[in-house]
Amino acid sequence: MRWANVSRFATGMLVAGAAALSVYSVCQAQTTSAVPVVLRSANEFSSIANKNDRSIALFNEAAKVIDSPRCLNCHPVTNRPSQGDAMTPHQPLVLRGADGHGVAPMLCANCHRAENSDTGHVPGNPKWHLAPLSMAWQGKSIAQICAGIKDRSRNGDRDLAALVEHMSKDDLVGWAWKTDAGRKPALGTQAQFGGLIQAWVDSGAVCPPL
Repeated sequence: MRWANVSRFATGMLVAGAAALSVYSVCQAQTTSAVPVVLRSANEFSSIANKNDRSIALFNEAAKVIDSPRCLNCHPVTNRPSQGDAMTPHQPLVLRGADGHGVAPMLCANCHRAENSDTGHVPGNPKWHLAPLSMAWQGKSIAQICAGIKDRSRNGDRDLAALVEHMSKDDLVGWAWKTDAGRKPALGTQAQFGGLIQAWVDSGAVCPPL
């Protein structure tokens, strides 16, 4: 009887401990998920006195958009785009083609029309195409992406002013915030993102260290 009591006591303690751990885990998960991920505005970085540090911080903030599936899916390191938040290989099979608009008969414009198709869950923009391989971002660090964005031999010969224009006003870039139904948009707004890029340029366009 004595050993039976000990056994029951030990079992009870194990059950209680497991329950406590479960409650703790749930609380931790709730605490973590309660912290919203947002895109901060450029003026929120004005308190960083060191100009280089401020510039890096601004680009890292803009990278919340650049490093999201909404951008990465069209900046693959292969000739095949990816799709969805899980960034799975594009279905049906499509390939880049010479100009980034696909290979006949599977051209991008066959499915990606001028407007989103919410019923078909197909993004839409009249300029829909892949970024050039020189602007491949998938699998690269934020520092590597930053270096590529600044490199005129890779970025379409854009100077910093043209980069700001492209990021803040191009409507194909802007699709990241005007997605079809059921697809999660990029953080913030294109205006916020453009503001971060402008402030990054104004502070010297310093990239994070490689």
